[in-house]
Amino acid sequence: MQKQWESVIGLEVHLQLKTKTKVWCGCSADYDQDPPNTHTCPICLGHPGTLPKLNKKVVEYAVKGALALNCSINRVSAFDRKNYFYPDMPKNYQITQFDKAFAEKGALEFKLKNGKEVRVGITKIQIEEDTGKSIHVAHESLMNYNRAGIPLIEIISDPDLRSSEEAYEYLNTLKSTIKYTGISDVSMESGSLRCDANVSVMEKGSKVFGTRVEIKNMNSFKAVARAIDYEIGRQISELEEGGEVFQETRLWDEDQQITVVMRSKEEAMDYRYFPEPDLLRLVIDDAEVEAIRKTLPETRGHKMERFIKEYGVSEYDAALLSADREISAFFEEVVRASNNPKASANWVLGEVFRVLKEREIGIEAFPMRAVDLGTILKLIDKGDISGKLGKELFEKKLYDLRSPETIVREDGMIQVSDRAAIEALVGEVLTNNAVIVDDYYAADDGRKPRVLKGLVGQVMKASKGKANPNLVTEILLEKLK
Repeated sequence: MQKQWESVIGLEVHLQLKTKTKVWCGCSADYDQDPPNTHTCPICLGHPGTLPKLNKKVVEYAVKGALALNCSINRVSAFDRKNYFYPDMPKNYQITQFDKAFAEKGALEFKLKNGKEVRVGITKIQIEEDTGKSIHVAHESLMNYNRAGIPLIEIISDPDLRSSEEAYEYLNTLKSTIKYTGISDVSMESGSLRCDANVSVMEKGSKVFGTRVEIKNMNSFKAVARAIDYEIGRQISELEEGGEVFQETRLWDEDQQITVVMRSKEEAMDYRYFPEPDLLRLVIDDAEVEAIRKTLPETRGHKMERFIKEYGVSEYDAALLSADREISAFFEEVVRASNNPKASANWVLGEVFRVLKEREIGIEAFPMRAVDLGTILKLIDKGDISGKLGKELFEKKLYDLRSPETIVREDGMIQVSDRAAIEALVGEVLTNNAVIVDDYYAADDGRKPRVLKGLVGQVMKASKGKANPNLVTEILLEKLK
């Protein structure tokens, strides 16, 4: 009988914190657009005799992230030196928290597309520093130390994930949760979020995990999922052919869609961890934790519940509208301006999301203010413009700096609600479309509304979209009787 296999996955996520300065020194942490090695000093370059000083804002942001992930905050924690020799680490060691991290025993819950609920434990979260960046050109490697000393938190999950789908949803939920706190950009594209995956397989029903392989060099959540799927298949094939899975670090090759060996996996002893002698223990008291807790914004889960209850949107729509903090803020501003939650949800999820996708931009780059979209919806509700004209006005406002009211007035987009004018248009349409009129009289009750809709369309076309559609329908029904 063929063996059945089960995968075991744990993720290590490194997040850059959005502080103004680095973790151990006063160098600016906003380094992306500046020339190489211009955001450095003797401390972050590891010059002999220099001493690190912990940035208080780093602790505040780290605690915010830990609380958002339901972690316990250790009132006393400590820093350690992780020793390794590589050009991107100018001190030849990294200051991290190996023995006693500041936060542990958290959890993240999410739901898969099939409705299955998953809970993933978080082993610990530790504060540490980022490395410099290696740039490989031709036959030489260049080093940019602007990134060295940027504050990180490393979030280490329990090995609770069992598939690439679960890993993908975990990362999306983690990203959304952390982004709500405002402590990080959580962007794999810009490098403020990086993820390593630990993957092993075991026989189904076994309590003993297989040999763990670490995968690095993944530049998107989808790449993480593909790398995990490949590695699970590779390990199963190796074992079924009588081979052995070795503990090692592998790199994901995006071009070939395979993992390749980088090096044998190091154990903790290989890094010769020992307590950081230049830093005192980190002490966080109850009052500090509670003060930080009070600064946390509304969570995504609470926002979803509120959207459903307060605005009457569906659970599905609430999930989409609350997935991103900036999107949810945009939506609520539209609601305040329009006083129509349902229409606001429909337009944000429809027209706004369409533009974001077409232009491949985030909501922060959307070319229309939320209050202007709310005004467009209000003009539709008041009957000043039709829904069709509302779509035209929306498209104009993407490029036009004038207010929606000014565009409507100056471009002659005001809806026609004059009964006599619409009666005249209806009369012309009925005269010129005798075949459709006969079809209406001949249709059964099930088909009559569709034929009527066609006549309404003809009147709207004759009015160039300006006629009040509700009044058009009312007059047509009167005439057809």
